[in-house]
Amino acid sequence: MKTGKLSKFNWNKIMCFGIVILAYLVLMPMQQQNMLTRHFSGLLVPLTAYIVMAISLNLTVGILGELSLGHAGFMAVGAYTGVITAISLKTAIANTSLRLLIAIIVGGAFAGFAGLVIGIPVLRLKGDYLAIVTLAFGEIIKNIINIVYVGIDKNGLHANLMQGDAALHLEQGGKAILKGPQGAVGIPKIATFTAGILLILFALVVVLNLVNSKTGRAITAIRDNRIAAESVGIGITRYKLTAFIISAALAGMAGALYAQNFSAVDPVKFNFNTSILVLVFVVLGGLGNIFGSIIATTVLYMLPEMLRGLKDYRMLIYAIVLILAMLLTNSSKTKVYIDRLKETLKYRPSKRNNQIPEEGKEGQQ
Repeated sequence: MKTGKLSKFNWNKIMCFGIVILAYLVLMPMQQQNMLTRHFSGLLVPLTAYIVMAISLNLTVGILGELSLGHAGFMAVGAYTGVITAISLKTAIANTSLRLLIAIIVGGAFAGFAGLVIGIPVLRLKGDYLAIVTLAFGEIIKNIINIVYVGIDKNGLHANLMQGDAALHLEQGGKAILKGPQGAVGIPKIATFTAGILLILFALVVVLNLVNSKTGRAITAIRDNRIAAESVGIGITRYKLTAFIISAALAGMAGALYAQNFSAVDPVKFNFNTSILVLVFVVLGGLGNIFGSIIATTVLYMLPEMLRGLKDYRMLIYAIVLILAMLLTNSSKTKVYIDRLKETLKYRPSKRNNQIPEEGKEGQQ
């Protein structure tokens, strides 16, 4: 019997897509008309990248139920492979949008492969052990990038370890791309706010449809009760690895977008603090709550920048807001109020559908 109400999944889906599209329709015209400050406009692309990072990490932490502390490592893999791809294709592909798309796809593919390589041994662990190993992975990736030198000339790509960019022996007109501790330099800034919004929508399509699929139900079953899921024939390693690879690939795509918004990106931007920052976004927004991750990322990323004029008090206010937000999101009264608000906003069945036919009335009499 149709009640006329939207299912919880469809409601969350509408909310997620709706808030992203609405933000784009409001901010994009303002950016085109130069109504936004240069500083605020420069924050839009990094914000979209961090939203994708939060969505992808929520797949691992909230939906799969495994704590990962090395998500910035996958972001770094996608960032630097994406930059190398975009610069390598500069002469072959003049269209910046197409070059950016290819760079994002390549960055996601390499990050997904890294997720596969790391996930096979790591996902057999659980709890604190998994968190420690993923933390180590993030630091290993950062330190590997510190010793990698890559350049390009008419003969193609050149790379070496710990020998410096002078040892690349580039021909005249060649260009160094990665310079060890300096990271990527001379990056053409081709990332756009529109590309960021499209990447968010893509991440939402992937994650939300995965959650509502057979694979997603198996993943949540593993999260809720691993022993019971295994007893009914669910392949624990297979489904955990699937979620982990998808999460890593989305993080890599976010990294590729993020890196090409700056002229230079050093490995410090992808350290342990970045992983913790994204984890804070996920926890504050609610584990498994994709819509909450979008809102929490937007507020927490933009708030320190909006409070920059307060100087020394900026981080103090930021910390107080974090504490208050955590108290509110974990309050039972707040959850009841939010549930009531959702019920009032949902479609309700029409009175006509609830009317009992005349024949039914006579039968009841």
